[in-house]
Amino acid sequence: MADPKGLKVDTMRTFLGRARGLGSAKSGFDHWWIQRLTSIALVPLTLWFIWSLAHLTGQPYAEVRAWAGNIINATLLLTLIVLTFEHLHLGVQVVCEDYIHTDVIRTPVILAVKAASLLLGLAATIAVLKLAITG
Repeated sequence: MADPKGLKVDTMRTFLGRARGLGSAKSGFDHWWIQRLTSIALVPLTLWFIWSLAHLTGQPYAEVRAWAGNIINATLLLTLIVLTFEHLHLGVQVVCEDYIHTDVIRTPVILAVKAASLLLGLAATIAVLKLAITG
C-alpha cells in the first residue's frame, strides 16, 4: 500500500484506521487508560490506608468503629475498595487475554475473574458500610 505522497507503507491498515488510532478491538486504549488512572489513584489511597492502619494498631474496637464511622474515612475506604477491585479485574483480564490462547478456556476464566472481583468488592463494601453505620 502506498500513501498519497508515494511512500511505501508496510501495514494492512487503512489511512482512516491509522488516523483514528483504533486497533482491531476498538477498545484497547480505554482499558489501558482506566488501568493507569486506577493505579495513579490507588497510590495515595493505599498510603493513606497504611498510615491509618498504623495509627489504629492497638486501639479498641470502639475506636476503630468510630474512625470508620467518620464520613471522610468511610468514603476513602469505599473508594479504595472500588478502585482496587476494578484495577484487579482489569489487570487479571489482560493477563488472561495475553496468556490463555484458547477461547473455550479464556472466556470462562475472564467471566470468573469479573464475578469474583464483583463479589469480593461487594463483600468489602458491605463490611465497611456495616462498620461505618454501626460506629
